[in-house]
Amino acid sequence: MDPREHFIFALDVEHFEEAQKLVLEFKDHVGMFKVGKQLFTHCGPKIVDFIKMKKSKVFLDLKYHDIPNTVSKASIEAAKLGVDMLNVHTMGGFTMMNETRQAVHNAVKTLTIQRPILIGVTVLTSLDNGELERMGITITVEALTRKLALLAKEAGMDGVVAGGSEIELIRELCGKDFVIVTPGVRIEEKKDDQKRTIGPVEAIQRGATYIVLGRAVRDNTNPRALLEKISRDIANATSVGKK
Repeated sequence: MDPREHFIFALDVEHFEEAQKLVLEFKDHVGMFKVGKQLFTHCGPKIVDFIKMKKSKVFLDLKYHDIPNTVSKASIEAAKLGVDMLNVHTMGGFTMMNETRQAVHNAVKTLTIQRPILIGVTVLTSLDNGELERMGITITVEALTRKLALLAKEAGMDGVVAGGSEIELIRELCGKDFVIVTPGVRIEEKKDDQKRTIGPVEAIQRGATYIVLGRAVRDNTNPRALLEKISRDIANATSVGKK
């Protein structure tokens, strides 16, 4: 796997025009672009169309969380847009995930369209044990992640979104082919709303399939050079691990 294919660039911006510029700037340096709630709410499917037109991949990060029928239908519509990956909240439960998987599978077969990678969000990286306790959840982030990752696998999901500290746990529990998307990736230590962060090379070494990069790259004075450096570092680290 080309190290660049591990990179998902987060288009966490307000305007369509700004997202267009970022896609044009980074399309040869990353494997996929993440379209989240802010951008999709602002400009809708046209940003997905634009990314696909530029021969790049799309991770639709809308974290569907509703009754099974609603999430199933929303996921089918996302598949019709041609997205390469989409996510739902594992806290929606086994039935929601399982029925969504089946509905998408049937739809893509009937419509002869590409099947997106289906992943479940476990515990948001903005949450820690203290936040869970305030919500009335009396188990740790690690224990809850374990339960939710296994539930996603049982429901037939392709993988999960999980913080860096849980990568190895999930890889051991769910196997080598289970997709792990890791947000909260930081180039340098920086205080923001992410509480459970990790560096890019360490994330890949621990077993992440994809890492989400955004602010740390976008705000750099030479972002493309930074991505190339991270690619080299990952290539060097993984080649050492294979020897």
